[in-house]
Amino acid sequence: MTEIHIARQPSLGHLPLMIMEDQKLVEREAAARGIPDLKVGYSTLAGGAAMNDALLSGAIQFAAGGVPPLVLLWSKTEGTKMQVKGVAAMNSMPLLMNTTNPNIKSLRDFTDADKIALPAVKVSVQAMFLQMAAEKELGEAHRNDLDKLTVTLSHPDGMAAMFAGQVTAHFTAAPIQELELKRPGVHTVLNTFDILGGPSTFNVVWAASSFVDQNPKIYEAFTAALEKAIGIINADKPAAAATYVRLTKDSSDLALIQQILTDPQVTFTTTPQSIQQYIDFMARTKAIRRRAESWKELFFANMHDKAGN
Repeated sequence: MTEIHIARQPSLGHLPLMIMEDQKLVEREAAARGIPDLKVGYSTLAGGAAMNDALLSGAIQFAAGGVPPLVLLWSKTEGTKMQVKGVAAMNSMPLLMNTTNPNIKSLRDFTDADKIALPAVKVSVQAMFLQMAAEKELGEAHRNDLDKLTVTLSHPDGMAAMFAGQVTAHFTAAPIQELELKRPGVHTVLNTFDILGGPSTFNVVWAASSFVDQNPKIYEAFTAALEKAIGIINADKPAAAATYVRLTKDSSDLALIQQILTDPQVTFTTTPQSIQQYIDFMARTKAIRRRAESWKELFFANMHDKAGN
């Protein structure tokens, strides 16, 4: 293979892939492994479903996004030649549900008059976390009670809708969630670290076993490039924030991005965290066919020596 395609999503959690593209890290690592002319294309897709469709069709070789799409495709392709597995985590960072309603302090305070914006009803990682939180706070029988309040909006549109009073709350991701909290009257109702009881992987990269088996040097080049990109972020957070602002070419607040990257709850790492909790929940709710006994079943061997969970 002389050309590969990598897909990412438009959020701060995908900064490692942005750096990989900007500094041509995959190409450099491939050249060091005897593949001097590898062409690497990058594209931006809206969500996990689009990622999985593109991977299954062969349009991309590496997909990146939240953990649930990986778990779903791992289950769907189990036992096939394609067998999709995780390549690596990219970060561990909390997702926040914010609200402008001062009367909402917990999930019990939502009523049928409320609306909750999130990236995709039922299938986004935020939608799954809302079910997890409802199960934990309201009981298993009420796991899906808040689903009827959710509406699908992109991160920027969700923020605009909440500020305009069109929705009561917004379950989003960095940097939108931190930008919202700068506005007077906005407070946080849910933090996903509280739902899972500790740090959890937000974004992962996944690929098909058929591709990995046939292209071991390219796969090795990709994983080496990812580790290098994460090392670049962790070595100089202010510089990484400046890189994000430059590459997004939007109105991102440099000081805010620096604040997020230096938040103790935000870690860029390839080590998978709390993956088993995702698996157990999705198996219990019949989203996948069977429960994996270990998070390692979902990842290629290069992750197995990590202190994941």
